[in-house]
Amino acid sequence: MKKIQILGMGCPKCARLYAAAESAAKELGIEYQMEKIADINKITEMGVMMTPALAINDDVKFAGKVPSAEELKKIISEAE
Repeated sequence: MKKIQILGMGCPKCARLYAAAESAAKELGIEYQMEKIADINKITEMGVMMTPALAINDDVKFAGKVPSAEELKKIISEAE
């Protein structure tokens, strides 16, 4: 099961990324668990300086943007 983590303080982009990532995971038909990380200390501990960011199993994949649905599916499917 993949743990898909959205890092952000709850801004509109963070909400958009959460919805887009969940939709991508559903389309891929994988087992996943969504997690929101809003604690600024945890976000910076993970090395993220710009939000929103996406991590899979605690591995940050990108920060500071909301990628397209196709990009998200690629990132999620290729993540270990």
